[in-house]
Parts: sequence; C-alpha cells; structure tokens
Amino acid sequence: MAVTAFTTAIAIGAGRRWGAVSVGSAVLAGQLAVGWSNDYLDRDRDRMGGRADKPIAAGEITAEVVRNCAVLAALGCVPLSLLSGWRAAGVHGVAVGAAFGYNAFLKGTLASVVPYVVAFGALPAFVTLGGRSGRRPPRAATVAAALMGAGAHFINVLPDLETDSLTGVRGLPHRFGSTGSLLVGVALLGSATAVVARAGDAPLRRISRIFAGSAAVSVGGVLAAAVTGRKRASWSLALGTSALTVALYLSRSEFLS
Repeated sequence: MAVTAFTTAIAIGAGRRWGAVSVGSAVLAGQLAVGWSNDYLDRDRDRMGGRADKPIAAGEITAEVVRNCAVLAALGCVPLSLLSGWRAAGVHGVAVGAAFGYNAFLKGTLASVVPYVVAFGALPAFVTLGGRSGRRPPRAATVAAALMGAGAHFINVLPDLETDSLTGVRGLPHRFGSTGSLLVGVALLGSATAVVARAGDAPLRRISRIFAGSAAVSVGGVLAAAVTGRKRASWSLALGTSALTVALYLSRSEFLS
C-alpha cells in the first residue's frame, strides 16, 4: 500500500491527473502479485519459522487460493500498465519481473538487493514515460527511488534475520548481520533524502526544508527504534522516512523537471 501510495502521489505531482488512477491501479496489481507470490513461495519457510502473522502458515487460507490470486493480479497488471503506453508498461514489467526474481531465487543470494534497486528505481520512469510528454524522469528521482528501495531491503529484513537463518535464507543483509544491516539501511535512506534535497540549482524553500529536516529526524528514529529492539517500529519509521522523501521531491519537482 505504501509503494502504491508513493507512486500515485508522484504521478499526481507529475501532472498525470486521471492518469494517476491507472498508475496507482497498475502498481497496486503488481504489488499484490509480488506480495501474494512471496507468501506462496515462502509458505514452508514461514511454517518452519512459526510465522503466525502469515495467513498461509497460520492456516487461515490455503496456499492454492493465494497462488491463484497472485496469478490473477499479475495478469491484471498487464492491461493496467498498458494504459500508460507500451514504453511505460515495459518499464513497469521490468520492475515487477525483478521483484518476482527476488521471490523466486535472489532473496537468498548476495544479489538480493538488486531487485529492490531495479524495481524501485524504475517506478519514476513508469510515471513520466506514460505522461503526455513521454519524457524520462529526473535523474534525482531515479537515484533516490533506487536508494530508498535498497534501504528498505536492509531495514525490512531486521525482524526476520533469526528466522531466515533457520530456514536457509542468506541474502546480502544477512551477511552484514543485524548491526551492519541497520547501519547500511539507515545510510541508504538518508542518502535518498540527501539526493533529492541537493538536486537542482534552486535553493530549498521553507516547506522543502521542513520535509528534509523531518526525514532526517525520521532516519534517526529508524536507528533508535532498531537499537532499542523495536524492529517492527523501525520498519514503520522507514516507511515514514520514504513518505517524507517523496513529499520533499514533490515540493521540489518544479525545479527538478
């Protein structure tokens, strides 16, 4: 829901108007397909790890239903993406394909961060290529989105490091360990904010300074929450940091086009 909301907000900021509805719908379908397929593929690992928060592992829904829903969402993602034109649809296809690659085999490898970089970095292009101008997105948007995606990967795995080690999943964050992953994730999130804040020639307006400062405080909150053992709260604050960075970008988009 967060990724869908962020991308829709960027589409509105880019002047897509009603086109933002098709962008949001396509991204939502892609996110559902990715999320549901992840739960389906990880069902045995989730059972082994005692993940009561996972519906399949908890016995609240059958694996077949989740698999079928993932397939339907993936099929629906295609025509919804094509509403933005074939170039934008192709970019979104790469993003969703990268996420499926993560689910299928990359999550347990040193390349686990690559799908996040590719998928998130592609989202601004999906928005702008589907607009009337059909232009590429500002470089700052692509770089910041890729950094946010990478940072999210390192922070998102923190609550699951022990469970993942029991089930044989050893992606890049697992090689860094809990402390290393936290520091890398925080650095990446902070870098995303810095890229947007420093991009362009125009000075930051007051509202932009407020968003940048709030994002910096939120990054500190991510670190503090994780250090004090509140890793789920750390993830929530990471989402908040991303939201503030998106707001910062929207407040500066007229200078970054």
